[in-house]
Amino acid sequence: MEPDISNLLTKLASSGLSYDYEKIMRAFHFARELHKGQFRKSGEEYICHPIAVAEIVASLNLDTDSICAALLHDVIEDCPDKVNLDTIRREFGDDVATLVDGLSKLVTLQLADKEERTIENLRKMFLAMSKDLRVIFIKLCDRLHNMRTLDPHPVEKQRLIALETMHVYAPLAHRLGMEKIKTELETLTLKYLDPIGYNEVKQDTEAKYGKSRDFLNKSQELIRQKLTEQNINFSMEGRIKSVYSIYKKMYGQNKSFDEIYDFYAVRIIVEEELDCYTVLGIIHENFNSMPGRFKDYISTPKPNLYRSLHTTVIGKDGIPFEVQIRTWEMHAVAEYGLAAHWRYKDGVEDKDGSMQKKLDWIRTLLETDRDETDPDEFLRPLKFDIFDDETYVFTPKGDVINLPAGSCGIDFAYAIHSDIGNKMVGVKVNGRITPIDAPLNTGEIVEVLTSAASKGPNRDWLNLVKTSEARNKIRQWFKKQNREENIEFAKAELERVLSRYKKALGDEEKIEVLQNVAKRHGFTALDDFFNTVGYGGISLSSLEQKLRDETDRVLAAIAPKPKDTGETAPLKNAIRASSQAVMVENLENCQVKFARCCNPLPGDPIIGFVTKGYGISIHKYDCPNAIAGLNRPEDKDRWVNASWMVKPERSTVSYAAQLNVFARNSLHLFADVSACLAEMHVPISNITSHTKADNLILITLSVAITGTEHFELIASKLEKLPDVIRVSRGAVKGQNS
Repeated sequence: MEPDISNLLTKLASSGLSYDYEKIMRAFHFARELHKGQFRKSGEEYICHPIAVAEIVASLNLDTDSICAALLHDVIEDCPDKVNLDTIRREFGDDVATLVDGLSKLVTLQLADKEERTIENLRKMFLAMSKDLRVIFIKLCDRLHNMRTLDPHPVEKQRLIALETMHVYAPLAHRLGMEKIKTELETLTLKYLDPIGYNEVKQDTEAKYGKSRDFLNKSQELIRQKLTEQNINFSMEGRIKSVYSIYKKMYGQNKSFDEIYDFYAVRIIVEEELDCYTVLGIIHENFNSMPGRFKDYISTPKPNLYRSLHTTVIGKDGIPFEVQIRTWEMHAVAEYGLAAHWRYKDGVEDKDGSMQKKLDWIRTLLETDRDETDPDEFLRPLKFDIFDDETYVFTPKGDVINLPAGSCGIDFAYAIHSDIGNKMVGVKVNGRITPIDAPLNTGEIVEVLTSAASKGPNRDWLNLVKTSEARNKIRQWFKKQNREENIEFAKAELERVLSRYKKALGDEEKIEVLQNVAKRHGFTALDDFFNTVGYGGISLSSLEQKLRDETDRVLAAIAPKPKDTGETAPLKNAIRASSQAVMVENLENCQVKFARCCNPLPGDPIIGFVTKGYGISIHKYDCPNAIAGLNRPEDKDRWVNASWMVKPERSTVSYAAQLNVFARNSLHLFADVSACLAEMHVPISNITSHTKADNLILITLSVAITGTEHFELIASKLEKLPDVIRVSRGAVKGQNS
């Protein structure tokens, strides 16, 4: 079936806006020709994806150049031999070329590793976004369609894409105020990261809504009657809370499903701002309001420009529901965020600089230290500053300071000014001296106590602050003021990490390991690397695996090689197994396989069993099958000695293994486990679960790991998760030796 853009053209025509249809058609034909012969995982022609993205962009009422860029957004990456940016600029103009460039990854840049490449691609996107917000609008539409069509991909890729969406794109949509896109991204992300939790919440939601649908209709009818009596022009709709919102509230606030009081909501849209408060009074006259559940985001808008009145009231059936009241312009901004603001302000109007102030958070993303190569640290502004709920506190002069929930006095001080934070010695909250790390609450008046005699921030503050703004300013202070101290601190910490590996490294070998790791992070001078680690620009946790890898490599290079003396080795009949990892005694030219009943790893004591026609089956020495077989007289002669050719700490080949995760059952458990393994780059080939008594659960994962030391590292990380009790190894379910 020939792809066409009739649906796109219909959307554009129904918008009532003026579009350059000739230019859009040229972009379509140009992209279709370049993508000819390319197909998506689903089997459909690739051009279907740019068309779908352009349709989502059209729903935001963006301009002609945005539609063209959506149609062309993949041509630079996918067709580099056919087209370049100069061609796009010549055919479609500077704006379209700039947008396409901002949407294209750094396909030609050779970087040290995947993490560095990921960060540089994000930096490029944020930089393009700071110059033209349409870049991120289109990118979010692109990611939304990718999430909608994720099913054909392998499970591991689904998880990786979902994780990136959860950590980067959903928070960006939230910060830009694009509620519709944010909500759908969150829901789709949850579907792939925790399918069990997703299905449980979805089923509970559908069951609850099915039982009380009449209640919502009755409440709306009563509100409609009262507002009509007052001659108020309005529009009204009812809705239920999204699956992800319920999931997050149950996890984040430790609530049961029945404790979600804003499960139902009624949205009322009026003509004027004054009407919002009139409607609020009518609602409170006819329904009992719940104390502490009123929020005025009109007088105090959220940082993403969201404005609305929220109140929670009790319906006539005793069921609570939320009422949201806003004007049409507020509604457009609530649904489409800055994309709607872009349309209202023609994308460029900012005479008083207010728009630029609203976009200051983008600069926070760009100001992350250029030495930063730890993805977790780089993305912290997205994961925390943007995604967390807000806290509103006041200066003694009455100015409102917006901070992420959980922020402390140190965050407040650095939000005022770097010098205030650097000279801070204490904090007063509502006139009382309070610990500087105590979380602040909305409505509190905060005063920072400073002293000219202060020696500057404490290094421990890096672990106390919530905002990336404060963290970056503290790091900058240490970077400029304490280079020598940073270097000594980093040396001591890195020495401590290396000492845990229990490997005999001399001073020269340690220097070589550290130099190799420094080069992987782009440093030529070791002291510059130490300085960055010392002031927190690179976290120690992100270095552990790289230090381990380089230690293995250095030790392998200096290991003594056996000399060829022409003499027969003591185990003259021993041969290397086909896996290049195992030696079997007294047998030649045999095939070797690893028993699936115990899945031995380098570091496990092993023994071989001579099978009938299938070579040697390698078992762990304490495998129940091996123990039973050694006790059978008829099989005793078929067991042979075996040993590993590779030490566990030097193994680089992956082996199949099963992880048994015993944990307390919770809605976020699967997402936490999947995220933890993904961050350690541990591939998962299968995952099952079995519910036990007392709200306990056993999760069984088939993974690929390099040896017993790698398993111990994985187990220690998993066991740090809040609900995990212990992690063990076991047989791969359903497979025998």
